[in-house]
Amino acid sequence: GFINLNKAAGMTSHDAVNLVRKIFQTRKVGHSGTLDPAATGVLPIAVGQATKFIEYLAECDKTYRAEILFGVETDSGDVTGQVIRSENFKMPALSELQAAAKNFTGQIEQTPPKFSAIKINGRKAYDLARKNIDFEMPRRIVTISRFEILSAAENFITAEVDCSKGTYVRSLSEDFGAAFNLPATLKSLQRIRVGNFNIENAVTIDALKSLGEGALKPVDACIDFESFNLPPRRLKAYCNGLPTNISHADATVKVYCDGKFLGVGKITRGELRAEKLLQYENLS
Repeated sequence: GFINLNKAAGMTSHDAVNLVRKIFQTRKVGHSGTLDPAATGVLPIAVGQATKFIEYLAECDKTYRAEILFGVETDSGDVTGQVIRSENFKMPALSELQAAAKNFTGQIEQTPPKFSAIKINGRKAYDLARKNIDFEMPRRIVTISRFEILSAAENFITAEVDCSKGTYVRSLSEDFGAAFNLPATLKSLQRIRVGNFNIENAVTIDALKSLGEGALKPVDACIDFESFNLPPRRLKAYCNGLPTNISHADATVKVYCDGKFLGVGKITRGELRAEKLLQYENLS
């Protein structure tokens, strides 16, 4: 199953995976959607056969709560980096900030930070950046469905962002500051949602040690596809990779038989085939 982990600050996503491996005493553990060490919040962790289904979480929209600090620019795009520019300024009014935020919704173009895991000619960008190697980051199109300014303090704002995969809130912070001709950097970041995983139900590593398997969520509750009920007479054929002819539009579906979740199937041109299967004992 999946664990809705509330990652602590200072922990890498790989650190979290290693801790879960120790708790469950298995190497078969993975995560979806890397969080920077300084960031906190929702990190979906897959244990056992659930690792087969991690790829389906990659496309999920995410929600972040961010604090954006004005008047400071760093080389990493957040407060863990070296300050490369600072300015005295007067904080814009909350109404101005909220009006400007509307210009950052929809499909927007952004440049990811150089201190990121994006690969440049086969090498991770942050490795090149740490060695002071000059390179250009490719710009990308991302979708921001909500950028809401919740409050404004003397030199920073608190905002929530609903966004597509591949969005860098560090880049959004810098671009938002630039809209006011000000340097800006990410002060703090908490991921509060990944698809069906919400911060309200997330567990800490300490809580996980006590809960153990009680913290595992069933795979089918964590992936957001339409359900399809397979006729029992087609069970063996389906599990052996054979197609089942059906009248249904092309789709990716969660496949069930007699109430048991089998895995994920793909419907193409009227044929259903297994794409990812859970392995059961004595399945007939």
